[in-house]
Amino acid sequence: MERIVAIGIGRESSDRVIGLARAHAGVSAVIGVHPHDADGFGPDDEAWIRERAGEPEVVGIGECGLDYYRDLSDRTTQRRAFSAQITIARDVGLPVVVHSREATADTIDVLRSEAADHAVVLHCFGMPDRIDDVLAEDWLVSFAGNVTFKTADELRAAARLVPDDRLLVETDSPYLTPVPLRGRPNRPAYVRHTLEAIARVRGVEPDALARTTTANAERVFGW
Repeated sequence: MERIVAIGIGRESSDRVIGLARAHAGVSAVIGVHPHDADGFGPDDEAWIRERAGEPEVVGIGECGLDYYRDLSDRTTQRRAFSAQITIARDVGLPVVVHSREATADTIDVLRSEAADHAVVLHCFGMPDRIDDVLAEDWLVSFAGNVTFKTADELRAAARLVPDDRLLVETDSPYLTPVPLRGRPNRPAYVRHTLEAIARVRGVEPDALARTTTANAERVFGW
């Protein structure tokens, strides 16, 4: 592993990941406000994201999006915060890193209408039933440790279909620890288990897939 993207989910954590990126070579930061906290999102948040997006360590805006599973924020304010962060990402020329849970249709609609021709990373991909719609766009698809779970046949089927130049792997640390390490807190080093699982379903060698996904990350995050 040569590079790590550390993702913020609010002002405090975003400042923290910028600090990590400054302190450690090979670490980059993505900053933004998670949909769980969208009810509190306002002009001050837009201002600090724009300001901090100019830091050299920042390579993306997110994770932002929609979460109708927990519904910790009103869905209207979730969409408003999502749209505002897409606008910022477009204005500053950084990819948008998208969280979507139980909100597939609205997420796709927002991205199609507001992120056309812009770099999009579907973080912790979880919409295999809409893989055809996803592949009709230019979005990058990032798989986390849940693709290794016994019940994840649909996710693995989707992982077979994603073109080489649009595939990413991630950990979503400290969550979604991959098999065979489930039950432990996830960590970046465990990404190899996710990569190996995807390599198996795609019928390629893990080292070859690692080169592919690394090249994709370098391209989208501008390393």
